[in-house]
Amino acid sequence: MRGFVRETRLSPEDLVYPIFVTVGEDVRNPVASMPGIFQLSINHAVAEAQRVHDLGIPAVLLFGLPEQKDEAATGAYDPEGIVQLATRAIKEAAPELLVITDVCLCEYTSHGHCGVVEKETGEVLNDVSLELLARTAASQAEAGADIVAPSDMMDGRVAAIRSELDNEGFENTPIMAYAAKYASAFYGPFREAADSAPQFGDRRSYQMDPANAREALVETGLDVEEGADIVMVKPALPYLDVLRRVRETTDLPVAAYNVSGEYAMVKAAAQNGWIDEQRAILEALTGIKRAGADIIITYHAPDVARWLSG
Repeated sequence: MRGFVRETRLSPEDLVYPIFVTVGEDVRNPVASMPGIFQLSINHAVAEAQRVHDLGIPAVLLFGLPEQKDEAATGAYDPEGIVQLATRAIKEAAPELLVITDVCLCEYTSHGHCGVVEKETGEVLNDVSLELLARTAASQAEAGADIVAPSDMMDGRVAAIRSELDNEGFENTPIMAYAAKYASAFYGPFREAADSAPQFGDRRSYQMDPANAREALVETGLDVEEGADIVMVKPALPYLDVLRRVRETTDLPVAAYNVSGEYAMVKAAAQNGWIDEQRAILEALTGIKRAGADIIITYHAPDVARWLSG
């Protein structure tokens, strides 16, 4: 009887699985703060992507760990960069799997910020950063990315990326914009996984204040006007109210990122026997979908797909 009256149904098709790709051969480095998550060399990333595809999950989201970092984030837009190489390999092995690529500079800069930094002041230079972000998106599209996902929160980056993609012949490559990305305490484990912690200061000058909800609607509206095809709220669980409000103000697909800290908390509690892991995860993700998410990016995706498949 319950199945007939259930209002919200979670499916593997709702999910996107993040993968951290690193240089080297046959590398599988565990991320200590995220049990079950690894930094993977390309061969293992391809195998993981194929496993995800076989589970009915339609997409992966790639983050890259380059061999070298510098102040100009050259590894982000290098045609032979780690994400570009991984994208080509995954698309060759599993052409029907959607590959979404993270567009940001934090994994590639020596200082760990999401844009170019002015040396004397430590200020992130918005307009200079836009040029590099646009180059990054175009190089990823050239490598075969199905969707590019700018996560930097620089002002005007969706318009800059859309213009560059169009100029390079990628008019049909969609942009999934991190439209409402908060300066959250829940990103800690990700910064270990992606080796992207800032070396000084923090990211509150360009990420959103957790106290603000109306601002999220302004930011989302700007990204829609600039050409975003999908808008995202990040993190998910502490911002379900924001997710609902975004859902009510746009007809575009809405994504929510169930971030690393949310994942790590559930894993830690489950390992201590304090909660039922499967029930807690399914309840949390159902809540995210119920709040309005069409797409849920989550590290739990393979487990959830198996559970939903019986």
